[in-house]
Amino acid sequence: MARPLLLLALLATALAATSALGRRGVLLGGWSPVPDVNDAHVQELGGWAVAQHASLANEGLLFRRVTRGEQQVVSGMNYRLLVVAADGSGKSLTYLAQIYEHWSGTRKLTSFKPAAGG
Repeated sequence: MARPLLLLALLATALAATSALGRRGVLLGGWSPVPDVNDAHVQELGGWAVAQHASLANEGLLFRRVTRGEQQVVSGMNYRLLVVAADGSGKSLTYLAQIYEHWSGTRKLTSFKPAAGG
């Protein structure tokens, strides 16, 4: 008898948490738009991604701005950001950067490539 009650309590807690997150526009496990791409943290993430890529690829890219993004709640947060960066000649190019940021603050650049049509 105690086991079904425990399962029911866990289910109710999970539904309440999902409902609360859903009201704020975050879908657990799914991708959702970044609410404000002008947010300082989002822009800083874009700059970090460009700097990481430039360092690893030995390219002279300079971050300009994040123009659009999506986020995914995992054991931290995944971000897919469209970033504009300038190459060595000053020409602006658009890239798709994917970043994983753990709740502890550690980050990993998981993908960085030219954006389709950008």
